[in-house]
Amino acid sequence: MKIRPVILCGGAGTRLWLNSKNYQAKQFIDFGKWTLFGKTLERTKSSIYDTPIISTNKKYLKEVKKNLKTNKIKKYKIVLEPVKRNTAPAILSTALIKDIPNDQPLMFFTADHLIEKMSEFNKEINKNKSNLTDQNIFIFGIKPTSPSNEYGYFVTKKIKGNINKVTKFIEKPKEAKAKQIIKQNGYWNSGMFFLSKESIINNFKKNQPIIYRNCVNAVKKAKLKSNIYYLNKASFIKATAKSFDYAILEKNKQINAIKLDIPWSDLGSWKEILKMYDKNKNKYINKKNVFYRPWGKYTNLFEGKKFLIKELFVKPKGILSLQKHHHRAEHWLVTQGNPKITLNKNSFIKKPNDHIFIPLQSIHRIQNPGKKPAKIMEAQVGSILKETDIVRYQDVYSRIK
Repeated sequence: MKIRPVILCGGAGTRLWLNSKNYQAKQFIDFGKWTLFGKTLERTKSSIYDTPIISTNKKYLKEVKKNLKTNKIKKYKIVLEPVKRNTAPAILSTALIKDIPNDQPLMFFTADHLIEKMSEFNKEINKNKSNLTDQNIFIFGIKPTSPSNEYGYFVTKKIKGNINKVTKFIEKPKEAKAKQIIKQNGYWNSGMFFLSKESIINNFKKNQPIIYRNCVNAVKKAKLKSNIYYLNKASFIKATAKSFDYAILEKNKQINAIKLDIPWSDLGSWKEILKMYDKNKNKYINKKNVFYRPWGKYTNLFEGKKFLIKELFVKPKGILSLQKHHHRAEHWLVTQGNPKITLNKNSFIKKPNDHIFIPLQSIHRIQNPGKKPAKIMEAQVGSILKETDIVRYQDVYSRIK
């Protein structure tokens, strides 16, 4: 039997859009003729997978259909939540639909992850397919590339059958603690799950009877129209709003890990997005978008909806003007050199991989006191992303009128 991929596509992605009411959910952002949800749909085209099921809500239905069409996926089912109830009810109600046989293995993807080396990913899934029972759950760990405080971690021990049993979860530790966890061979918790339909049912019956009862009713009373299950609102709203981690994973003693050493990110911060653009910048560079300035040059790599990605090249001893912006905030990621950053009344030297947030209306400047060029990836986020939105206070190149 093939593995049924289920894509959880209800996240809001508000972390990227501070103080914005009209934000775009992360999984649907156009990063340059591709979206994270589109990339996730592409993953489901492997021969090991059955047709996909998407769990989402009415707000995102139009975008989901648009991406399905773009990715030429004609066979699918959508399970539509009438209200938000976190991941536990979303996972259970999707698993309960009649399209899925009880013994079918289910792979739960989140819609907003960027994963490379999918052949290796799929190989590990297929290898562990025979290890699924009607009780256990496999989660996916990613080997950390840095002691990040943006992700949760887990540690494991080997048990019978060469399986990695999870012994402890650690939720977004501070950097010092993250370093210790990595020394203990800890992995990032990716938030993806692999288990059988029977396991989902048994775990919810045992640990979350209220969620189970109400999700069963929400599915039984659901209306099926044009490949879409419209869950019954009166029943679904009674399901307790809990995350799958809290509702099930913390209560199950049979959590196993599939540990992967592959490039992965959830692009949950502008720092991660800037890293992605820096890694792939050659795909975006256009000679027409390179602009020279007395302090060096900048390249406009990609302009999206309410954001602009640039690379700044600051020559040795180059100094940008002391300035502020009325309509945009900025995120900087140092990729080369040790620039001196001024932010309001503070100044500090930064090193590669450091992230700096420049809030709206903040007075700021970049200087390169070193003998080698400095490079900074920049994300401008706001309603106006033009050079006209610069108020200069000081400028060594006499550009203040």
